[in-house]
Amino acid sequence: MGRRKVEIKRIQDKNCRQVAFCKRRKGLLKKAKELSILCDVDVGVVIISNRGRLHEFASTNR
Repeated sequence: MGRRKVEIKRIQDKNCRQVAFCKRRKGLLKKAKELSILCDVDVGVVIISNRGRLHEFASTNR
């Protein structure tokens, strides 16, 4: 059994969209942190939500 291909489209329900945003944001920031540790590189991520809130991650390996 393999993974199904997910169709990328806007989530219509606002509540479901917000939950998906929170989960994907956490996953993205976790991957950025892992990348900075595993590859010994500086990583910066800036996410601006549709409400105008700023979420950021910055790593320095010095």
